[in-house]
Amino acid sequence: MATTTGYSSEKAGYNLNNNGQELTNDPTLAGKRRNSVNEGTEMYGDIGSVEEYGYVERALKSRHIQFIALGGTIGTGLFVGIGGALYKSGPLSILLGYSIMGFFIYAMMQSLGEMITWLPLPGAIPQMCARYADPALGFAVGWNQWYSNALTQCAEVSAAATVISYWTAREDGSVSVNPAVWITIIILLILGLNIFAVGIYGEAEFCFASVKLVTILGLLILAFIIDLGGSPRHHRLGFEYWRNPGAMTTIVAAGNGGRFLSFWSTMVNAAFSYGGVEMVAVAAGEAENPRKNIPKAVKRTFWRILFFYVLGSLAIGVMVPYNDQRLDGGTGNAASSPWVIGIQIAQINALPSIINAVILTSAASSGNAFLYSGSRYLFGLAQVGQAPRIFLKCTKRGLPWICVLVTWAFSFLTYLSVGAGSTTVFNWFLNLTTIANLFTWVGISIAAICWQRAILAQGVKRDDLPFKSFGQPYLAWASLIMFSLVIIFNGWQVFTAGNWAVTDFIIAYVGVPIFFVFFIFWKVFKRTKWVKPAEADIWSGKAAIDNEVWPEQIPKNFIEKFWFWLC
Repeated sequence: MATTTGYSSEKAGYNLNNNGQELTNDPTLAGKRRNSVNEGTEMYGDIGSVEEYGYVERALKSRHIQFIALGGTIGTGLFVGIGGALYKSGPLSILLGYSIMGFFIYAMMQSLGEMITWLPLPGAIPQMCARYADPALGFAVGWNQWYSNALTQCAEVSAAATVISYWTAREDGSVSVNPAVWITIIILLILGLNIFAVGIYGEAEFCFASVKLVTILGLLILAFIIDLGGSPRHHRLGFEYWRNPGAMTTIVAAGNGGRFLSFWSTMVNAAFSYGGVEMVAVAAGEAENPRKNIPKAVKRTFWRILFFYVLGSLAIGVMVPYNDQRLDGGTGNAASSPWVIGIQIAQINALPSIINAVILTSAASSGNAFLYSGSRYLFGLAQVGQAPRIFLKCTKRGLPWICVLVTWAFSFLTYLSVGAGSTTVFNWFLNLTTIANLFTWVGISIAAICWQRAILAQGVKRDDLPFKSFGQPYLAWASLIMFSLVIIFNGWQVFTAGNWAVTDFIIAYVGVPIFFVFFIFWKVFKRTKWVKPAEADIWSGKAAIDNEVWPEQIPKNFIEKFWFWLC
């Protein structure tokens, strides 16, 4: 590997001696910069490239990583979107759908955790697909997920502006302040949280996720109290709404066939609600002590799914009858939240505004997170030569600022949601992102299967892995099959009698040809071949990470012991 010494680059912000170490009086900063330089040198092949472009730094602390993983699980779908699924399918359907899909999400995260802990690189998911399976798969997953993140950022900003209208609406339904004002404020806010240092993003997500965590735990406890008759009504609900109006609806067909289709439609909704759960892998390349902090976050995926989605779907299913028309309100704010509707049925006042504030926090947090992850996907693509090298450019603090600005520029598309005539165009943009996450999860599952074959062919024992998941490669195969089925049948309803509509068909499947266009383009342009297990690159970049030394956290008392366990 070629190395060059003796550089001092003001452009990249590094001042290095002949050993590649930065000259600074701050030992902590020096250690982080040294790790950054070492990782960048191994990835790029020479220290000159590190000085020219810079490299990301490991500035996300353990608590940042744990709460980024937490925030990626709790989104607006849990507070508002799940209400639409309840209205369409019934309480038993959403409980089964979110639980079963949660299992396959957990299986996928186990596979991802094993790979990302071995080699925690920035924007690592497309890199793993390219290294272990096929460079064309990495190209397709990376660009597919980048445009999806960039456009989903718009959806979250628009959702946040809509939530604010809950407070600014007049009696006649109009708003006192143009939503464009709130859109401008929110997109500037998320830029500010992302453009200066990754640590600022980490602190923001820590705060956002803390609010969401406290809220959902409070709502679960409140739902339990209401169900047992502790509300002002003093009426014990039990499973009353499961008997009347019922536990499941029927869709398209009558009887058991209609109930199965009702359940399947919830599986599709659940898959979309879990979008962003892989966010912790995107942050792995900037995490302190990744071999310890990433496995901790991945292992807790099971408990996050259980407590938030399984118990959450059960809670709203016992509080709200599925035929309550307010669930289908489509306002996007607290008025259509099943939690708020359940609280109103229980005759508890004052909470809707609080829940609305949490929904606003959730939407702003998601916009912030999608800007971050989109920029890192673009950075990861540039690292492997699948995007222009200008996107490698980082600030002195290790922030890929060009990637951030280019991804953030897409947020201006949010203004299309303001004008009545432009709303249709905006919705078409959003439809492009509908199944992008599912393709990413398919890519992760394929990469995991190839990864298992590669470590076997190259003599790596599973007991030597920093994180060893159970049930491999069967979990990877199971998640691959399930996510593929959801992609294929997500628009099943348009093929039933009397339900064909060109618009609905395009909405359901437009993401499929886009993904394969990316794949075929790189396959033909670069003449790539499927990677043989013995030739898969499982080593590049690993040595520098192996050589990093992180201080051991030793708790001094019970409070610190609990905090270190939590974060």
